[in-house]
Amino acid sequence: MSSSLTLPIEQRPAPATIGLSVFLGVVSMLFGLFITAYAMRMDRAPDWSVLAMPWQLWLSTSLLVAGSVLLARAARRGERVALVGAGLCALAFVASQLWAWQALADARVSFTGNPAASFFYVLTALHGLHVAGGLIAWVRVLRRPGPERIALLARYWHFLLALWLVLFATLGGLTPDIVAFLCGRGGT
Repeated sequence: MSSSLTLPIEQRPAPATIGLSVFLGVVSMLFGLFITAYAMRMDRAPDWSVLAMPWQLWLSTSLLVAGSVLLARAARRGERVALVGAGLCALAFVASQLWAWQALADARVSFTGNPAASFFYVLTALHGLHVAGGLIAWVRVLRRPGPERIALLARYWHFLLALWLVLFATLGGLTPDIVAFLCGRGGT
């Protein structure tokens, strides 16, 4: 018996695609909750100090964009060189994030004392853990490449890029005035 809601087997998404979609949904919710907590903590907090973003974050962003472009190329054309280059960009992204942390440490911006700094370290570390997970997947795909595996890795990497852009915009651009405006207290 066939239902109009049931897809033929050849049109159903692969289990790995469904699994990745569910995982990305969970990660999106996790980061969405952290960003909401960031905005709520910022709102009218007397101990909040805006954090100057280290220039290394621009380098990090460029590396993540390059890695995403290379993975798209690897998925589209099956180029192993692009696949390897994408992973190297990811490794360089992690290194540049650590360099940014060192720049903040050199400026005496610690995990404690300023809630903005605490959120910065937590959010970038959490994103970095997801990049590390992507690197583990990258190694597995390098060992046994295949069009479906590369496509899933590329999808995950594009997600990490989009997530990073949201985090970077939030950490570098969200201010108490913007939060007040978004919460309907723009003139107070």
